[in-house]
Amino acid sequence: MVRIRLRRMGAKKTPFYRIVVANQRNARDGRFIETIGTYNPLTDPSTVELKKDRAAYWLSTGAQPSEGITPILIREGIIDAKGKLVYQPAAEEVAA
Repeated sequence: MVRIRLRRMGAKKTPFYRIVVANQRNARDGRFIETIGTYNPLTDPSTVELKKDRAAYWLSTGAQPSEGITPILIREGIIDAKGKLVYQPAAEEVAA
């Protein structure tokens, strides 16, 4: 199963995460399919940079968000509280 999850980066006690699409069986920091964004929990407020169109694409093809990434996707407006995809890319985003 393909999952959207966090991949830990950064030094000891200074976590920084990449939001990746990976096979569920691969290790947390192991092999992945695509990087779709970043998450920095140390800034105030937390910084999230996300390719919304790519996240919506992977969710529409059956990828499941992990427990850690679900609140981020809800906050960014890609899925609703029930986990249903709500983001629709604008016409100029699709053409680009």
